[in-house]
Amino acid sequence: MSAVREKILVAMSGGVDSSVAALQLQRAGHDIVGAYMKNWINEDNLVGDCPWQRDIEDARAVADHLGIEFRVVNLMRDYREKVVAYLLDGYARGLTPNPDIMCNREIKFGVFRAWAKDHGFDAVATGHYARRVEVGGGVQLIEGADKNKDQSYFLALLTPQQLRDARFPIGDLVKPDLRAIARAAGLPTADKKDSQGICFIGEVKMADFLRAYVPDAPGPIVRAHDGTTLGQHRGLHFYTLGQRRGIGVPSNTDHAAYVVVGKRAADRALLVAFDHPEAPGLFQNEVRVHSLSWIGDSIDAPRALEGRVRYRDPRVPIEFIPEGGGTALVRFSAPQRGLASGQVLALHYGERLLGGGIYA
Repeated sequence: MSAVREKILVAMSGGVDSSVAALQLQRAGHDIVGAYMKNWINEDNLVGDCPWQRDIEDARAVADHLGIEFRVVNLMRDYREKVVAYLLDGYARGLTPNPDIMCNREIKFGVFRAWAKDHGFDAVATGHYARRVEVGGGVQLIEGADKNKDQSYFLALLTPQQLRDARFPIGDLVKPDLRAIARAAGLPTADKKDSQGICFIGEVKMADFLRAYVPDAPGPIVRAHDGTTLGQHRGLHFYTLGQRRGIGVPSNTDHAAYVVVGKRAADRALLVAFDHPEAPGLFQNEVRVHSLSWIGDSIDAPRALEGRVRYRDPRVPIEFIPEGGGTALVRFSAPQRGLASGQVLALHYGERLLGGGIYA
């Protein structure tokens, strides 16, 4: 955290993490203002609980408790254009997009950051479990100290300029200590349950969201190794590579479960196989990534790195081979399961996050 007194706009979601982020900055002597990003209010009433009004009330209560100014910043149009449209278009094309990563790049550290700069703020702060470190005149992004809560993966597509203006005040904390700090300070959100929904859409399951906004496109469920049709599905957008639950076909007599191993666009077939290491298409030794984004200097020559293939997976050794045009071939030290097109590979050098790319 910077030792220089800064004017910082704190993104307050109404949860305990962003509440403590504001508290930590205030205690460090910064001039802070709290702001709720109003991104989605479920005005169509098509999906489940989207408690934006309650979240605003909770965020405002924390701001009042801290004695700081509080604002509501309306970013609904930007959110629909930059996150919801990306999400729905990706699923409609058979991809598995990541709205949380896109929300961070396009909304929190995109239009929200731009709004903050336009209104005289030096930086924006969030309740991410990640660490921003200034080294030799540059800025690096390091995993959060709490390895059970580390959220650096969701920041993999940030730009150097975005990281320069970002602050992560709780990155050095572990969750039990954060809760204790919140309780000791009497924060109204100290014991509030963590949200598990889509980024700023509330407690909404992805399947429910897709069911409301993407039309059904039925097709066959096909066993990959012999072409046998096992059933019908409502739409390929409800499934992702490596999925085991909710496929809609029973296990065999040996209780071996089916797993999604592919999608065939020509006839909208969902390809499944029994879940074992030999299942066709389930494991990959290498993958191509595109739309590479670098937090620091780009890597333009083959190099040994580490990759996090999805959130909560451990980092694994990789051989990173740039191919030009923002693409690269990535070879894994061991086969990786269920790498779905549209998801993000985070690129690491130890705990340091270097950037990321999207699976082709």
